[in-house]
Amino acid sequence: MKKGLWACGAIALSVMSTSVQAKQEICVFDLLGKAGESYKLIEEWKLASKTWQGDVELIPYQDEAKAEQDFDAGKCDAVYMTSMRARKYNKFAGSVDAVGAVTSNAIAQKAISYVLDKRNQHRLTATVNGDKFEVAGIIQVGLAYIFVRDKKIDTIEKAKGKKFAYLHYDQAQKAIVESIDLVAVPSDISDFVKKFNSGQVDVIAAPAYAYKPLEISKGLTNGALFNFPVVNITGDLIIRPAKFPSGFAAQSRQWFVNKLPSNFAMVQRLEAGMNAKKITLTNEDKTRYQKMLRDGRMNLTKQGVYDASMMNVLKRARCTVERTNFECTLSGE
Repeated sequence: MKKGLWACGAIALSVMSTSVQAKQEICVFDLLGKAGESYKLIEEWKLASKTWQGDVELIPYQDEAKAEQDFDAGKCDAVYMTSMRARKYNKFAGSVDAVGAVTSNAIAQKAISYVLDKRNQHRLTATVNGDKFEVAGIIQVGLAYIFVRDKKIDTIEKAKGKKFAYLHYDQAQKAIVESIDLVAVPSDISDFVKKFNSGQVDVIAAPAYAYKPLEISKGLTNGALFNFPVVNITGDLIIRPAKFPSGFAAQSRQWFVNKLPSNFAMVQRLEAGMNAKKITLTNEDKTRYQKMLRDGRMNLTKQGVYDASMMNVLKRARCTVERTNFECTLSGE
């Protein structure tokens, strides 16, 4: 009897010890690895997560596809990657980067705070192929601007027939690029700027986050950037909730909301450091382009690429910040 009790006690201690020692491994993608601003923010999050009973270990990746592959293979309990690539784990959060849906940092900050609000908690959990995933945070990477190798391409019409490097895993980008008669060249986040700088493509879209590290200026000897953001880039932290303490994701999301002011201050600092020649559009052209992107976005939502609820959230963010925007009296999103 005593031997039986001793055996049971040993097993219980073993189980307890295992649960205490089990770390949550996080695959963290950042173009700059440990030197990147997103990675540094995740490091801050790691420290904070201890107060939510987390025991987190970060694994840095500069190859986003590899981070995704390892997460899918179960080598990580969570992954941080661009929202557009994370869309397959949560369509709602993965649609926050819808083309043309966020046109300023003020709108972006409002949008992320809306998305991470407690009222959207049920939308931030999804089951995909039998696996449960939850969004534990969103980080602002930055508004993406159009860069052209030839500054004579100062309207969308003049870009027709030019080659545009789009991220091959985002069918939304391909659809929009082709809808305005550009030639879509499938690329990856690791090589799209190289193609631009070497002249393989004529046009790219990128945030300030990538400007200096990827040396976009090398492709701008005779080029410029359109001072008009076409898409907002964010990163999603996706976890397997079963691997984390109860309530972990909710506390994590609130932490990211609290960090938004400093997150956006970093983004604005990077934007101020872009010294490229700028093509400033007229208000008429801006509105025309916004309408084009809106039409494309609505079509993609109808096709099931974007989440309709997120489109409503993003419109609410736009019209809260810019109440006189032409679309605020329109239905459809």
